[in-house]
Amino acid sequence: MAFIEADEARSNSWGADLKAGFLVFLIALPLSLGIAMASGFPPVAGVLTAILGGVLATFLGSARLTIKGPAAGLIVIAIGAVQDLGHGDLLLGYKRALAVGVLAAGLQLVLALAGAATIGVAMSPSVVHGMLAAIGVIIIAKQVHIAVGVLPEAKEPLELLAEVPHSVLHANPEILAIGALSLLVLFGLPRIRQRWATAIPGPMVVLLLAVPLGLWFDLDHKHAYRVFGSVQTWEVGPNFLVDLPGSLASAIAFPDFSVAFSPTSLKYVLMYALVGTIESTLSVLAVDSMDPKRRASDLNKDLFAVSIANLASASVGGLPMISEIVRSKANVDAGAQTRWSNFFHGCCLLGSVALIPGLLEEIPLAALAAMLIYTGARLASFQEIRHARELGNDQLILFLTTLVMTLATDLLVGVATGLVLKIALHVGRGTPLSLILRPDVVVERTSEEIRIKIGGAATFACLLSVRRAVSNLPTEVQRVVIDVTDARIVDHTFLSRLDGFAMEWESAELVVEGLDDLHAISAHPWATRLRRAEA
Repeated sequence: MAFIEADEARSNSWGADLKAGFLVFLIALPLSLGIAMASGFPPVAGVLTAILGGVLATFLGSARLTIKGPAAGLIVIAIGAVQDLGHGDLLLGYKRALAVGVLAAGLQLVLALAGAATIGVAMSPSVVHGMLAAIGVIIIAKQVHIAVGVLPEAKEPLELLAEVPHSVLHANPEILAIGALSLLVLFGLPRIRQRWATAIPGPMVVLLLAVPLGLWFDLDHKHAYRVFGSVQTWEVGPNFLVDLPGSLASAIAFPDFSVAFSPTSLKYVLMYALVGTIESTLSVLAVDSMDPKRRASDLNKDLFAVSIANLASASVGGLPMISEIVRSKANVDAGAQTRWSNFFHGCCLLGSVALIPGLLEEIPLAALAAMLIYTGARLASFQEIRHARELGNDQLILFLTTLVMTLATDLLVGVATGLVLKIALHVGRGTPLSLILRPDVVVERTSEEIRIKIGGAATFACLLSVRRAVSNLPTEVQRVVIDVTDARIVDHTFLSRLDGFAMEWESAELVVEGLDDLHAISAHPWATRLRRAEA
């Protein structure tokens, strides 16, 4: 695994990368605190994770424009590990969850060295989006209660969701004011089409409003208050603010391996490693498609960097990290040129914890909860349901099944159910299981063209073979031809990922032959296509 390439080390883009890193830091600071809090980890653990993701992963060959740090998509796994392994003792659960993180990082390292990072490429987008939508619902169900200052009685996601109306009706008025104002800013700011509205990231605007409001409400001191002379009283105090240790060194915690190889721990190891790898891989592919220079990243090298950084993070008390899409997109939009922007974002986080810990402790938890509610709402957007419907009823069924099963059980069962259902749908359309799992892929190469012939079934199972054939495409190749003339089915996963591959090429033209002979199940260009007999 190579370190930073020489051309990037000699780059003249320091100014652009420093600016981008600072702007990403403004977003990453409150989100890292909030994600850690929602995960059952100390808030500072989120910042520690992002620091290691920036300072350490940068020098291990991570993808150029991605930002490494804790992700909302792993909150459900992290809090589940803390609760299930601690048996009511959150501190013990936290330390045992760190041991899970160490083992998961080791598994990710094995996947990276084995060249298996591309496993995420073959995942059905509808299953992934269903999983993320379920995570969004769970985040909202948990954080609404914090945003209104009420301690819920329920523990499970669906029960917490059902208890939301009760918490809103019995809200602590001052905490509700902070939470509601924060939500108003986060949801309202993107709708303002003025330049000033995009000059400062939404999370930072929230802090600029919420911190003074918390000081005005005197949240630093425990006291009771009344509203407009009412008989009822409410209490506020430091328990509604972020709690940080005196120094970053005192925040370090070490894993407890006493139950590291129990069935429960191993379940979370698998979820950490697989979900983290899939999310990270898909984020890298998405960010590569945004890169103005169309530079394709080495997915296995990036996973190697993430796994080493995860190993370090879990060893000293941090959360699991990935190549995170929201902060990475902000990084690209801010004009980042190289992976040094990730390094600068980590340095800014380190400086904030070292120099202004007192200011960070004035952040109301309701403001962080609002940021997570906003993130959860984006993950569980109704637009995702509409998009799945546009792709066809099969994708809508996959999306909703994964969503419901994840909410009713857990991430592993939800995703597994979605994947099994996807295969069952193909088999139900008359495609033999052997053709789905053992694709017929033939690659032919000439000086200017790569031709890939796919027989039987052009599905998710073909994607790894196709990506190997077209990764690091030589500049002399002018055309990549995907021939599906002999295929019975071309599924949505195959078409959507294929389009993503093509965005990485600088000059080669993508041509898909044989699609016109197949019947599309909807008008969407990425909809599953079948032979007339199967349709």
